[in-house]
Amino acid sequence: MDVAHELTEFLGQVEQRLTELLADGDVGPDVKGDTLMDAARHLCLGAGGKRARPMLVRLFGGVVGVPATRLVDVGVAAEMIHSASLLHDDVVDAGMFRRGRPTVNARWGNIVAVMSGDLILSTALSQLSLLDARLVQSGLAIVTEMTRAAIAEVEARGDMNLPLTRLRYIAEGKTGSLFGWCGKAAATLADQPEAVARFDAFGRHLGVAFQIADDIRDILGTDVGKPRYADVHSRTPSLPILLAVSRDESLRRKLKDAWAFSVITPERTREIGAAIEATGAVEASMEMMNVEIEAALDKLGPFANDAAGAELMSWAHRLSEGIAQQVKGRAA
Repeated sequence: MDVAHELTEFLGQVEQRLTELLADGDVGPDVKGDTLMDAARHLCLGAGGKRARPMLVRLFGGVVGVPATRLVDVGVAAEMIHSASLLHDDVVDAGMFRRGRPTVNARWGNIVAVMSGDLILSTALSQLSLLDARLVQSGLAIVTEMTRAAIAEVEARGDMNLPLTRLRYIAEGKTGSLFGWCGKAAATLADQPEAVARFDAFGRHLGVAFQIADDIRDILGTDVGKPRYADVHSRTPSLPILLAVSRDESLRRKLKDAWAFSVITPERTREIGAAIEATGAVEASMEMMNVEIEAALDKLGPFANDAAGAELMSWAHRLSEGIAQQVKGRAA
């Protein structure tokens, strides 16, 4: 299996299928264009998305021998479920930019953003129903888990005493569950129960690591299209923030005072962000990320021996190496 070539070809097929599914629908007479699909295309197509989830679907499927043609709609569904969650998140967070572009809610308003997210989600599940009814059931379970994690994240805003176990629950629910589903879905199509369990566990650990990496990039300012220290500004208790305030009581007091105001000035945000870095919380977060990555690799077990399995392991290692380079670059 020429992994790189087949991945490129597969992701091209996913892109084409996304374009087809996001074409204007039946909006009735005397209506010019489809506002909901305009909004969906704005987020889903040509906006710099990583397509990590379709890539995982293809790699998991390659491990268990599922033909690429059967995986395209699974990869599309995974991307659409993810996109729907982003549309809803931006409404909740009042986000104005994503991937360096205005968010759907900034451009069309909250109503269009919510409804577009719902339409994308229903389209994804509809496509899965044509492929295998089992994938609809597992997909619905993941949407439920992601939704519960999203509200848990909202409830945690401003909580500097948030237990790390609760933070991990949020990360696994919002990111890890869908990563795991990418593997479960591929293994379900292959009718391999052991792979279902192992791929799900691998994806969940990797998703938590992926979220920790995002938290670290926020502090380092290396997340393209996102302002540095956005989590400080939005009162989001990320892993580096929680570790930092547990190490420095004076920082805890400063952050508590800052979060008490409705608006945090850019100067105050930068001051607190620099103080977080000074505690060594970034390095500690990176260590916890690597623990999750090693746990993911352990769960893969014998499936790591395949070429696609080796690529899954390599992808996980590259996540760790990329963050390590960014941390090293900051210190240079």
